[in-house]
Amino acid sequence: MKKIWKFLGSMQFAIILLVVLAAACAGGSFITQGLSFAQYAELYSERTAGLILGLGLDDVFHSWWFLALTVFLCGNLLLCNLIRLPQLIRRTRDAADPAKLSAPAVTVEGVRDPDALFARLRMPKAVQSTDAEGRALRFSVQNRIGLWGAWVCHLGILLLILGFTLGQMTKEEYTVYGVPGQTKQIGDTQYWVKIRDFRMDYGESGAVEQYTAALSVIDNSDENDPLAEDSVASVNHPGSAFGFKLYQNSTGDAAKLTVKKDGVTVQESWLCVGEEQQMLETPLRLQLRAVLWDEAEGERVDPGYAYLIYVGDELYTMNVQSEGGSIPDFSPYEVSFSEAQSYTLLQIKRDRFTPLALLGGLITLIGLFLAFYLQTRKLWAVQNEDGAWTVCGQSPKGSALFAERVREAAASLSELPLQGLSL
Repeated sequence: MKKIWKFLGSMQFAIILLVVLAAACAGGSFITQGLSFAQYAELYSERTAGLILGLGLDDVFHSWWFLALTVFLCGNLLLCNLIRLPQLIRRTRDAADPAKLSAPAVTVEGVRDPDALFARLRMPKAVQSTDAEGRALRFSVQNRIGLWGAWVCHLGILLLILGFTLGQMTKEEYTVYGVPGQTKQIGDTQYWVKIRDFRMDYGESGAVEQYTAALSVIDNSDENDPLAEDSVASVNHPGSAFGFKLYQNSTGDAAKLTVKKDGVTVQESWLCVGEEQQMLETPLRLQLRAVLWDEAEGERVDPGYAYLIYVGDELYTMNVQSEGGSIPDFSPYEVSFSEAQSYTLLQIKRDRFTPLALLGGLITLIGLFLAFYLQTRKLWAVQNEDGAWTVCGQSPKGSALFAERVREAAASLSELPLQGLSL
């Protein structure tokens, strides 16, 4: 059993998991996600399509086996940290113990003032003690926390993967589109989004440079006292409100559909291009196919409205209605499109575990900083019978550079000429 636990917490098992996960990610990138069996069969073959759906390769990043691999990787990192924790605590404690010194990486003989040398190297104040032979001993250790760099880095990676996995399992994603003035429900949640404004910013060349939507997200959990948060979403600059991220995803043309009878408006709604509506009690469905614009001095003017009319699934007729005109096929109703404008299409997402993933990323960076920039160094001095001191230094990482610093510091104090120092 101990061998099994040791393997589960080993680097070898972690590498195996990472290779499999990398292969799964590559497969998810090469295989188009979210298609039906018929679509996969058309792209590949029926046997391959069945294999793709059977293995969950149509939605790799949410498949049970991908999540299982991620859980195993998290467990591996956790075991790895737990197994190494007692040893790390012991190493940290031993690093500050003058009685537990190993072979030095640098030795300088004949130093008269070791405290000055310690100060020149910016070492912490030396602890005074005696060695096993009863000689006076000065000992200082720097950056013991650097020993925790790899451990902290592993902890950060664990939290990062855990936050990503939980986020993928529980994230919410919705699509909302509409024109300024409309208020749309966000999926089946208690939240609604009001589109206060939508504009397109043009550059000097006349091309659109940015799309910007001014939004208000409303929490209707208390109908008597709804809460609202304003936000602005533009391309590559998402907005946020009530934990949702609001992405400006796309745009297109829309028009107001008005139905009148005997001069009285009986129905009014907005249709985006591609949408259709059943026309009251008639068997006809009306679809807005396109908004056709004329150009005048760089501006879109005099829109025409291309439409299709269906009876059941059969196309009945198609035509173009001009601004101010009406569609003649719905007598006794007067049906018309008007007030053409652009709509905004928003992608609205909420991932409650994003803070955990961000925390993991921050802890990983801290671990890397500890591991690479706070290298543990030991410096000690033993007094000889002639009163001079022998100074020794040790650094598990960058020992050659640390040795050079010790030699240069000793030479700069004029204790000995540089060529007279021994390593």
